[in-house]
Amino acid sequence: MSTGNQKVADFHVYDTTMRDGAQQEGLNLSVQDKLHIARHLDDLGIGYIEGGWPGSNPKDTEFFALAAKELDLKHATLAAFGATRRPHVAPAEDPLMAALRDSGASVVTLVAKSHDKHVELALRTTLEENLAMVRDSVAYLIDEGQRVFVDLEHFFNGYLDNRDYALEVVRTAAEAGAEVAVLCDTNGGMLPHQVSEIVADVLLSTGARLGIHAHNDTGCAVANSMAAVQAGVTHLQGCINGYGERTGNADLVTCVANLELKLAKPVLPEGRLADATRISHAISEITNYPPHARQPYTGVSSFAHKAGLHASAIRVDPNLYQHIDPALVGNDMRLLVSEMAGRATIELKGKELGFDLAADPARLARVTDTVKRMEQEGYTFEAADASFVLLLAEEMEGRRPSFFELESWRVSAESNRGSAALSEATVKLHAGGERFAVVGEGNGPVNALDHALRQAIERVYPDVARFHLIDFRVRILDQGHGTDAITRVLIETSDGKDSWVTVGVGANIIEASWQSMVDAFTYGLRHHGVEPLTGS
Repeated sequence: MSTGNQKVADFHVYDTTMRDGAQQEGLNLSVQDKLHIARHLDDLGIGYIEGGWPGSNPKDTEFFALAAKELDLKHATLAAFGATRRPHVAPAEDPLMAALRDSGASVVTLVAKSHDKHVELALRTTLEENLAMVRDSVAYLIDEGQRVFVDLEHFFNGYLDNRDYALEVVRTAAEAGAEVAVLCDTNGGMLPHQVSEIVADVLLSTGARLGIHAHNDTGCAVANSMAAVQAGVTHLQGCINGYGERTGNADLVTCVANLELKLAKPVLPEGRLADATRISHAISEITNYPPHARQPYTGVSSFAHKAGLHASAIRVDPNLYQHIDPALVGNDMRLLVSEMAGRATIELKGKELGFDLAADPARLARVTDTVKRMEQEGYTFEAADASFVLLLAEEMEGRRPSFFELESWRVSAESNRGSAALSEATVKLHAGGERFAVVGEGNGPVNALDHALRQAIERVYPDVARFHLIDFRVRILDQGHGTDAITRVLIETSDGKDSWVTVGVGANIIEASWQSMVDAFTYGLRHHGVEPLTGS
């Protein structure tokens, strides 16, 4: 093993997304979901993956059975989670201990009580019996050929209430053979200075190898984890994307990126960190929780710049307003076009989208002024790159790209005797040298317009059949006006491979939707290389 890999092995990165993360409200993982997540975590180079609690529920038991057959982990070691033996029950006679033994996992993480009040009130046993439970359970699993880590639940609160007993639980676990005693901030109430002081004292007092498991109830889960590492822990637990009950766990990607990029501590195999953004978003798809745009390192807004002052500096040196090169975590810098944007932002955004505006200062000034005027009217381009591309194309090419000439459109809605309303749209246009007058029906006016427009232009542009609306967002811009307020509509469209967002603004939702829909089809056809109409 190389020196670099040895350093990685000496520090444990331990993911508990599939057990502790799955306790997040509304997050439900199937066995297949968990198998997919495990493969992604292994691709990232995570050292230990906690698969669940075998014996506690059929799903986790099935996961470990399938994992033994289907998972071919290259970097990670699969860990099973469980509790120490029950009070006054021998480990060999405890069915949950047997499930851990038979799980096929080479590592078992046992949760143990370290807070005296939890021992007496929750376990309803004596402090001495709790120590025996830890000692017996660790020794039993080691005798069965498994490695053991111990999660010390509520450790920090227990330490503050009864330091001597909390330390005695750490010593008992270590002396029984546990490789790591993990100090858990189960309530998530600690602050970094407290974590630093307590970890330093536990290390000095016990000599045990320590880990950290932090919850985010004070917003300090990552900071507490970093403080613990700086104080000497060599085992870090967390969840991808910070999943977990209440306010979540320490975000493992953020922690790992901090360790590697800020503290120069290699904790993943070389080169794996560059997959962080891809894997973070892939797991978001599996959990059905949209990626958090402002998530450190991997969020789509993590390296997004909006103010013109920032963009001017970035044009000189991107690092002036970025704490790292986003490529290090597989992310990208983004420039947002808004009323706050100056010429530098517009110039750089244009370059990003394939338009050279730098050579013509007058043109750059016109585009900047147009953006500011349209944003004042209610348009937003920071979330609608596709509409901005069409605006730039209009400026650069002398006319807005168009694939048909509209004659008219009309929408009506009708409900007979209380039945569900049915909408009907009529679209008349010219495309490919022909005139089309098409009627479309839908469960709403926008849906009916979509059907009518598709039917008309699909005959000339078959690519349209691949375009599907995947998101539709409406915002009322001047709420004080009530039902006659200006409306903004953002539509996200996909062709199955790429997706793009367009914007429309109008005096009513149908007009705004029509604008955004036309932009969506126009951008999609242009993106597919279809030649637009020519002429004046």
